[in-house]
Amino acid sequence: MQEAKAELQQIVALSETEYSAFLEEQKQKIVQFHLDHNPFYKELTGFAPFKSWSDLPILNKKNLQKPLKERLSKGYTLKNIYTNKTSGSSGDPFIFAKDKYSHALTWASNMHRFGWFGIDFNTSYQARFYGIPMDFIGNKKERFKDFLTHRFRFSIFDLSDVVLEQFLVHFKTKKFDYINGYTSSIVLFAKFLQQKNIVLNQICPSLKVCIVTSEMLFEEDKILLEKQFGIPVVNEYGASELDLIAFQNPEGEWQVNAETLFVEILDEKNQAVPNGTEGRIVITSLFNKAHPFIRYDIGDIGVLDAKSSLQKPILKKLIGRTNDVAILPSGKKSPGLTFYYVTKSIIEDDGNVKEFVIKQTKIDTFEIEYVSETELNWAQIQKIEKAIVLYLEEGLKFNFIRKNTLERSHRGKLKQFKSML
Repeated sequence: MQEAKAELQQIVALSETEYSAFLEEQKQKIVQFHLDHNPFYKELTGFAPFKSWSDLPILNKKNLQKPLKERLSKGYTLKNIYTNKTSGSSGDPFIFAKDKYSHALTWASNMHRFGWFGIDFNTSYQARFYGIPMDFIGNKKERFKDFLTHRFRFSIFDLSDVVLEQFLVHFKTKKFDYINGYTSSIVLFAKFLQQKNIVLNQICPSLKVCIVTSEMLFEEDKILLEKQFGIPVVNEYGASELDLIAFQNPEGEWQVNAETLFVEILDEKNQAVPNGTEGRIVITSLFNKAHPFIRYDIGDIGVLDAKSSLQKPILKKLIGRTNDVAILPSGKKSPGLTFYYVTKSIIEDDGNVKEFVIKQTKIDTFEIEYVSETELNWAQIQKIEKAIVLYLEEGLKFNFIRKNTLERSHRGKLKQFKSML
């Protein structure tokens, strides 16, 4: 860790010119390493010698869904690497690996960015809104890890008012420094506080910042969080197999991690698009020697700000996952979050609806599952349908289904839009 922290600080301190040279050198090094030491990657490249970055293949999770042993570089085994698995939120879960130095750099990068807001991983106490294994041994192991890493975990599988009331007791009695966890769960807690007219840092004055991750954060939700928590809200974007990809800096910019990653925005022909143009987010891990993540299509669509530089890229917008696109009867393609965003602005006017998700079941048919105090009335439903016609097109059918709870992944994530087509 000390070596990783020292190298990260050296990279951060580079001038623009020095950084450009570092990036090119590191890109060349990591590609050549895998061509020399990783038969799996060499086969993917077609055994051709490395000439041009743009000629390298684009990887995706389907390429990597084979036994981990077949993807490791020579000299790396299951005994001398860090392994984990992705959440499967994209529908394509897989086991991945990092060499131990690369994994240390990931943690050094995390510490660096959290430090922007006065958070020290060694001493700061985290209120953690995440899922947790439900089996006895898995649950105890996770609780023990939380104890060692200064975290108190709020299990998010039951977010009823009775349970949220218990959450509140912990904030009254524990000196939390920051909140970290899934966006939807933290937003639900903020709505609970709003109903009770409570500002969280008035009962837990040690709180410094709230960092949300893994799910889309809408501007209205950010405003709600800041109001009900009384602290800054920071938006994090990452991937377990890579690193923190982007992290909101103190100036409010979504700053891309350019120290351990190289992020490209590509079009459908795998060509780089100009800054300010949307495209597929493709990422290279600059230091991972155990496993190749070179030009890896993470499955998300985003836009880099026009003012981005090589050393300081700014993610202007994260549009959503490539498989979260609704295909409409007219042939129009629309990001699924368009439905969510339009519906959200209407459905939450009176605070009745706590959460909802949208599923496309047929080319012209959608289900809206929601949790609420009372059932939506006809006037509310008509208002939602008119808004969707305005933003999308006519002739779409909607089934509104009221539920007690919404289905989450085994890790507790809430997938806000899903196409069943």
